Amino acid sequence: MYRRLLFFAFFFSVLGHVDVRAQSESTSVFHFLTLPTSAHAMALGGLNFTIPDDDASLFFQNPALTSNVSDRSINFSFLSYMRGSKAGNVSWVSAAGDRGTWFVGAQFVGYGSMKEMSVDGVEMGDFSALDMAVTGGYSYTLTDHLAGGATGKFVYSKYGPFTSVALAVDLGLNYYDEDKGLSLSAVAANLGWQVKAFGDRRERIPFDLRLGFSKELANAPIRFSVSMVDLTRWKASDYYAPGGSIKSGAIFMNHFLVGVDILPSDLFYLSAGYNFRRARELKAAGGSHGAGLSFGAGLNLKRFRLGLAYAKYHLSVPSFMLTAQYSL
Repeated sequence: MYRRLLFFAFFFSVLGHVDVRAQSESTSVFHFLTLPTSAHAMALGGLNFTIPDDDASLFFQNPALTSNVSDRSINFSFLSYMRGSKAGNVSWVSAAGDRGTWFVGAQFVGYGSMKEMSVDGVEMGDFSALDMAVTGGYSYTLTDHLAGGATGKFVYSKYGPFTSVALAVDLGLNYYDEDKGLSLSAVAANLGWQVKAFGDRRERIPFDLRLGFSKELANAPIRFSVSMVDLTRWKASDYYAPGGSIKSGAIFMNHFLVGVDILPSDLFYLSAGYNFRRARELKAAGGSHGAGLSFGAGLNLKRFRLGLAYAKYHLSVPSFMLTAQYSL
């Protein structure tokens, strides 16, 4: 019991002492931390922190979900992002006693080589850009249905001669009732601060308060997911709105992602999702074809798991993500 009380006290005390005021994306950095890390989650709208899958890469979105991951699992994910950019992550999950799980991982985004220009438009050579984060954490099964977890992050960015460093924490809770097919989660992601700024002024990192649920139907192999994100950001100035202001209804829907899984057997799944914010912003930018939609499929064998997903994050090119996991 003392471990449960200690974790809840830690969860809410951190929330109470960290500055979680709404932040415009134009005034915060390290947005690569919001990219999808799992093919299955990407297929369900880009972010999902409630599905109780045996997927080690989900700890990047909710550390409490590692309680459902097989012991000694290694996971690799690769994302084809915008043209010339590549992203991915690697993770390892291992059991720690009967109720504990520890995990480590790393994320990266490489933006390739670009031309360095002076303020006068003179070409000065080439430079490269890179974002990365090294993570580690622990989760604990507090009761038969409730698990909690925490992740620590060392975040590093290098854009030519400019570098920045940040420290952050993710806190997550997950309630899972297997008999009812119900999973509920709460996550406070990217609680932290910039230790070293790119210049003279420190910037915020993209804090995200999330709530969501997944529910499997009793008489059909179908599971629905609803995720609510960015729950501290409710101002029109926080969002992209070309050519005018954004309506309150659109601001409200920006916080929702919905997804559905078809689970005909334990061996494979089919998924689809819709991200309301991404759909609105891509349409506003002139790319309405398939805006906000995502799709995926996965194969689940005894020790090996494979997932593939499709979504569009940019007008110029679609994105694909591949996730592979092997349990030793």
